[in-house]
Amino acid sequence: MQVRRFAALVLATAVTFTAAAAFAQTVGQDVKNAGAATKDAAKDTGHAASTVGHKTASGTKKAYHKTANTTTKATDATVKGTKTATKDTADATKAGYHKTVNGTKKLGDKVEGKPTDPK
Repeated sequence: MQVRRFAALVLATAVTFTAAAAFAQTVGQDVKNAGAATKDAAKDTGHAASTVGHKTASGTKKAYHKTANTTTKATDATVKGTKTATKDTADATKAGYHKTVNGTKKLGDKVEGKPTDPK
């Protein structure tokens, strides 16, 4: 009888250790898989951050160039407007000057008693 008990005990122990070993292999594999998944997720996050960084840099360059272009156009328009205003002011000043000279001559002629229209 003792042999049967001993055989049953050996069999029960073997089944227990086999189940524990199988469970330990599964847990170890799960931990390994979790580590690989974490590593892959970190890589994906790094790639996404890199892509966003490149797109942000591209957008910044585009905005810079658009601003520079618009500033150049505004400067050119201001210069052109200033030149036109200067020319118009100079023309008006010359016209005013000539009218003043003619008016002064006529006034001088009246003061001296000279006729305004020589015949």
